[in-house]
Amino acid sequence: MSDRKTEIYVMTHKPFTVPSDPIYIPVHVGRRPWREGHPGENSKLLSYTGDDSGDNISDRNCYYSELTGMYWVWKNVSCDYVGICHYRRYLLNRQGFMFTSSEIEHILTEYDVITTKNLDLNFSYYEGFTANHKRIYLDTAAAVLGERYPDYFAVYDRLVHEKHTYFGNMLITDKTTYDSYMEWLFSVLFEVQRRVKVEEEDSYHRRIFGFLSEFLQYVWITGNGLRAYECMVGMLGEKAEVTETKQRLADFFDREDFEGAKAFFLERLKQRPDLLMEASDVTGELHLCMEVIAIAGLEQQAYQKNLLQRIHGFDQLMQYCNHLNSYVAQKKSSEVEERLIRWAGKQEISDVAYRTAEAVMEAALGQEKFPIRG
Repeated sequence: MSDRKTEIYVMTHKPFTVPSDPIYIPVHVGRRPWREGHPGENSKLLSYTGDDSGDNISDRNCYYSELTGMYWVWKNVSCDYVGICHYRRYLLNRQGFMFTSSEIEHILTEYDVITTKNLDLNFSYYEGFTANHKRIYLDTAAAVLGERYPDYFAVYDRLVHEKHTYFGNMLITDKTTYDSYMEWLFSVLFEVQRRVKVEEEDSYHRRIFGFLSEFLQYVWITGNGLRAYECMVGMLGEKAEVTETKQRLADFFDREDFEGAKAFFLERLKQRPDLLMEASDVTGELHLCMEVIAIAGLEQQAYQKNLLQRIHGFDQLMQYCNHLNSYVAQKKSSEVEERLIRWAGKQEISDVAYRTAEAVMEAALGQEKFPIRG
């Protein structure tokens, strides 16, 4: 048995079920205001290591996301091999399990770093980033690289116009390599932050340095010619914000208040536009909630009665929309399963509901944007 020490730090902002393997160590990111007072429902977080001790940048968490934890590991941890993952996302071996210390040590005898699979994008990274974030952040990062690290800038300038990237700020490597990467990364990000004032209205876009660093990891690995062992990422559970949003929507549905549900959901999406992303809405139920709201609102306009008056309970509404979408999709192909024919025969499917399900199908195919209407 090797005497080398392996530690994988799991970044979190909420209580979660910690992996049983002791190499996985939870780190709460961001300052904990309840640290000296009553912890309330977050008491379990007090048992986790926090990134607000020692040499830290915990107070920058709203801009840096999991990077404040990565900085803390850089400055305060001593081990042979070190890794970063998230409370919902883990790097997995070829059998679909989390890596053990022996597997990690074996892989790192042949490779320099373990990280995510290289994403194949539908557009250049520059186009994708600037479609979702302000161009100035990426352009300023490029300027800093050009001034301080011209060799890396040449790599950046090539990769930013290609259609690939790593994601999630997840990697495992030896601590010396990790430290070198952190020193380079934060020298770039701190200078970008010095030059650009971050004035984003919602917490999602405010985490701009977390987004920048995902691509910079790709630049750094490529620029150093590191041998990367690319692997699967496992997704466990859903975000706490998603669960809370669904619970609130369920309350509105129980009260047959589709207008209140719509207003709440639209406001929620302003604050957290990532809620509808695939990595957040892992069950697809928030998309189905949009469909419920749209059907109820349009039915009320057309018939003075609506879906929420005839179908009660969140699970039943989700089942209705799932069945409706499958039924409509199969009707388009002229091959409808017998079970769906029987289901449709027992339902009151309005023209409004049918057309809304068609819009859902078209949106899924990228033919149009499906809004919350009504």
